[in-house]
Amino acid sequence: MITKVSETCFEANLSRNARIGVFGVGYTKYWEQFAGLYDEMVAKQEKFIRKIPAKGIDVVDFGIVDSPQRAYEVVKQLECSNLDLIFCDMLTYATSGTFGIIIKTLNIPIVLVALQPLKALDYSKGSTYMQLMNDDFCAVPEFAGVAVRMGKKIPEIIIGTLEDDPEADQQIDEFCRIAIVLHDLKNAHLGHLGHPLNAMLDMHTDATMLTSFFGSHIVQCEANQMMESFSKVSEDEIAAAQEQILAFFDTPEPVSDPISMKLTDEDLRIAAKVSVALESFIRTNDLDGLAYYYDGPDDSELRTVMSNLIVGNSLLTAKHIPMCGESDLKTLVALFIFDRLGIGGSFAEFHPIDFKEGFVLVGHDGPHNISIAEGKPVLRSLKKYHGKPGNGAGVEFKIKEGPITMLSISSTYDGKFKFIIAEGESVSGPIPPTGNTNTRGFFKPDIKTFLKRWVSEGPTHHFALGIGHHAATIEKIGHYLNIDVKII
Repeated sequence: MITKVSETCFEANLSRNARIGVFGVGYTKYWEQFAGLYDEMVAKQEKFIRKIPAKGIDVVDFGIVDSPQRAYEVVKQLECSNLDLIFCDMLTYATSGTFGIIIKTLNIPIVLVALQPLKALDYSKGSTYMQLMNDDFCAVPEFAGVAVRMGKKIPEIIIGTLEDDPEADQQIDEFCRIAIVLHDLKNAHLGHLGHPLNAMLDMHTDATMLTSFFGSHIVQCEANQMMESFSKVSEDEIAAAQEQILAFFDTPEPVSDPISMKLTDEDLRIAAKVSVALESFIRTNDLDGLAYYYDGPDDSELRTVMSNLIVGNSLLTAKHIPMCGESDLKTLVALFIFDRLGIGGSFAEFHPIDFKEGFVLVGHDGPHNISIAEGKPVLRSLKKYHGKPGNGAGVEFKIKEGPITMLSISSTYDGKFKFIIAEGESVSGPIPPTGNTNTRGFFKPDIKTFLKRWVSEGPTHHFALGIGHHAATIEKIGHYLNIDVKII
């Protein structure tokens, strides 16, 4: 949806979509010198705006800023429009007075877009008018220098042509996905139920600091709320959930692990009932994600419920509500970022290394993002959850083959957060049939060197695992959030 800036700030705050502002820049003296040039600039900006994806995004068009006086008017409109990201469309040369007060005032990511209409001037018919029509890059160095003088970071820049430029189109799409991440982070209600597993010290997280850095609100939940939802599940709901689960998962015979079995009717029923209760719990508490771990008394219904969230979690994660076991709030944020980027995001850790072939198994025994599975995921009944109380259904699948990206969000000694990012490859091959997710992760330059470099940056035990190579995009998100970033 594209709107003009005339809407009120109140209306802007009602939107659940990311909001991207666009303003073009030009030089007011040109309009009287070259008849028709201004109208062509307007059309040029409209063509750029049509390149912005519509899904999940509201675009606000602020028109053309062609003088310092106009900049001082527009900056007030930009401030009150609840924007997540701004594209500054470098339509032609513009004095940096059209930009200085804007970059000084706003703490919103600004991207300079220099997309000229022609791939090259027709030099045999060259004219000043033609040059001005294609002078998109001319003021970019000036704008960058003024950003520095204003004490701000130099904005990201897209350089290319307005037509037939897949690289530029890809970059526009990338920044739009970043805007969605930033918007959803600062509006997210992330649930927290219980406590970190066995005092795993790397996972303890200050909820206030999460709000400070990411904007997300942490909703502290109680186990009795989950039990109340569980008590209200009907037989019809259980039957429907069982049917959904059996359609979604394979349930093969066990292979080599003595603690695994073919999915039992009882484990299927419990998984179905808990998944219904979990979805109701999420809806009742208006949550966009959940980090949890809770033991409960031995042989209690509470323990049965809290140890059988894996299937329901996996189904919800595939519906863009990321779930994170072992009460790992930082990794929940990483999963949330991956989900909003559209690259999956599965709860993961490092498993045994294969020194023969040079890879490490990457996976976990908790909730997983089924949307990035290679083939149909598997459900197995497990006689015990290793290292945790209880027993029940376990989810097993391989990540899609091809490029993968990992993000660990760690806490530093001075109370800040740090992004640790790596890219690798998921390669086809057998994985242990243990009711856990695993993939064969290959990393450069070799597995030993990579793992040493990863550990040297002080990561957490867990991380988010997604498909595709996206380190550069996640690095931009980190910088926009004022978080230190290290790419391995």
